[in-house]
Amino acid sequence: MRTAIVNIGKVLTGDLENPVSDADSIIMDGGLIETVGAAGASGLAACDVVIDADGAILAPGLIDSHVHITFGDYTPRQRTVGFLESYLHGGVTTSITASEVHVPGRPKDPDGVKALAVAARRCFADYRPGGMRVHAGSVILEPGLREDDFADLARQGVWLAKAGFGAFADPSEYAPYVEMAKRHGMITTMHTGGSSIPGSSGIWADHVLAADPHVSFHVNGGPVAIPDEDFPRLVDQSEIALQICTAGNLRTTLLVAELLAEKSRLDRLLTATDTPTGSGIMPLGMLYTITHLCALGGMEPEIAIATATGNNASVYRLNSGIVAPGKDADVILLDACSGGSKNDALSAITNGDIPAVCAVVTAGEPRFVGRSRNTPASIKKVRVAECRVMNDFSGTAH
Repeated sequence: MRTAIVNIGKVLTGDLENPVSDADSIIMDGGLIETVGAAGASGLAACDVVIDADGAILAPGLIDSHVHITFGDYTPRQRTVGFLESYLHGGVTTSITASEVHVPGRPKDPDGVKALAVAARRCFADYRPGGMRVHAGSVILEPGLREDDFADLARQGVWLAKAGFGAFADPSEYAPYVEMAKRHGMITTMHTGGSSIPGSSGIWADHVLAADPHVSFHVNGGPVAIPDEDFPRLVDQSEIALQICTAGNLRTTLLVAELLAEKSRLDRLLTATDTPTGSGIMPLGMLYTITHLCALGGMEPEIAIATATGNNASVYRLNSGIVAPGKDADVILLDACSGGSKNDALSAITNGDIPAVCAVVTAGEPRFVGRSRNTPASIKKVRVAECRVMNDFSGTAH
């Protein structure tokens, strides 16, 4: 499908180095962004769908890098069906598994954790709930895994490994397993903070630094945070990406962002939700954390958006998260909510208000245009201006 969005008020690129563009149009074709800038009449004439943004803000689709999926669009932890599609209505176009730890009776032996990771990955290989991309299948590191196990997992397409829920007496014992996973090209992640489920243990800065994963999961607390004195150590003594999550500690969320900003290392800040867990289902969780960073932490909205898009894409080696030619055509339109005190998305976010999600496009296909089922209506009248396919892409059916 060839899709264009015109009359864009401003583009938030997701790129920390160049976070804002004045481009007023974008054309997407074959699942990729083709052009960003002024769209000519001939280019628009060849489009199947043209969306009129009416001055709304365009941004990359949000990437939630901490989602506890299982199989399909169902979470046994909250006994809820359809949560991923609901997250899409909160602007999340990509979810990355934080391991399938909430599968009832999950296996803990080497063969079992391998099978779980492979099965989860294959379940989502071609399944897109509501149009969302889902990267599933993170092997939970357990005692007994060997080098050939990681080679086998990598051969079957598993590229994520999670430390934190294994049956290790001392979290320092994760280090050689993280190293094995890295040798086979996997992105490695590590639970950080207090115990989150029965049988797991607290993991502090000493353990994270010893293991040196790519990502320190919910460093602000999942849900219990590490001691304050541990945060500067993670910032100063490592290159580990520090992930903040909605389901964590808000005070330490702001502390992590402040420490990284002081070192000019906001490229290491990742925004995610850590849901569904005991904290529940949070379709607007990513937007809430973005508004907290801005309204309470003083961060510019375009930078906060980048922590939830381009930063996640960079660490997880994805082709999305940036609005630029050749990138995956996953974008959203945002505006201030009708009835609020602000007139545009950026002012609303700075004020601490959740913005209205006016449209979501994934792989170049509109998933809804005009009204999210999870946010109030927008002020601007985002609409399908031209359509040569049999779909009006309205959200009324949701």
